[in-house]
Amino acid sequence: MRAAVLRDYNQPLELTDVPDPDCPEDGVVLKVMACGVCRSDWHGWVGEHPRVKPGQIGGHEYCGEVVAAGPRATYAVGDKLVAPFILACGSCPSCQSGHQNTCPNQRLPGFIEPGAFAEYVAVPFDHNLARLPESLSATVAAGLGCRVTTSWHALTGRAALQAGEWLAVHGTGGIGLSAAILGKALGAHVVVVDIVQEKLDHAMALGMDAAVNASEGNAAEAVREITGGGAHVSVEALGIPVTVNASLECLRPLGRHVQVGLPTGHTARMDINMSAIYQGNLALYGTRGMPSWRYPSLLSLITSGAVDMSPLIAREIPLSKTSEELAAFNGPTPPGVAVITDFLS
Repeated sequence: MRAAVLRDYNQPLELTDVPDPDCPEDGVVLKVMACGVCRSDWHGWVGEHPRVKPGQIGGHEYCGEVVAAGPRATYAVGDKLVAPFILACGSCPSCQSGHQNTCPNQRLPGFIEPGAFAEYVAVPFDHNLARLPESLSATVAAGLGCRVTTSWHALTGRAALQAGEWLAVHGTGGIGLSAAILGKALGAHVVVVDIVQEKLDHAMALGMDAAVNASEGNAAEAVREITGGGAHVSVEALGIPVTVNASLECLRPLGRHVQVGLPTGHTARMDINMSAIYQGNLALYGTRGMPSWRYPSLLSLITSGAVDMSPLIAREIPLSKTSEELAAFNGPTPPGVAVITDFLS
């Protein structure tokens, strides 16, 4: 099969033919219909993700059609499925309590095992997958990837965002824009923060209430002024110190900060304003992924027409353009995300 393989960090992926994946006993092999290109892939590509090593096939935001099913598989050949990026075992205490995204036995195609920057991908623990609704395009489904699922769980499973509250979103890349769109769908007032005016304009065109260009002054102070005292919930979507602290400092007393951006490599440890946490009686939530049982709530929101996630998708690309998309994350990125839909060129 055709695949894009990491050979050296921060260098173009090698487009090459590799053996088709073996089918797991407890899973399936998918013919990949679409795969998103995510900042988490970039962390691995530049060598800052501790689990991604040379030889890895990336890609963890995928959907596809089953072409082989193991003897203990949940699904059958011909089923069209969408995958979470965390595949949980289903039997450990974390899984049994409904917290599959914290499973200690999790499997991670695209990070440790071969991922979906390829024609086919093997998916163990296929009970994590969900059927692709007929009304949902494969491109949008792949775009949901880790960004939309993580944002959905961050807002509803962690911070418990309520209608009428103010939500601040720091960073309007794929995951930040997802949080902003979902926040509006939940009835919140949303203010977006970024340093790229084009991305702020794009977010405002999608119905956000306010935008702050952080390159023009104190972003936290601007958010507090816009919201009349601070946001109730703030999402940090980059994983870097300047936006983490802006997220904390923009909150009103008893506000909730949700760490969605991935702090890894040189940002795994950072200086943060502990005084803001102490003085404001703030709550801090970490979130990574989404328990697979929550897929129906998210998919039904989308298929019912209550929220349109298609504006998240900026461009469809061939597999050969994956390296260009990864390199773009080295600097400020344009609005929207890229999804691979052509795996032969």
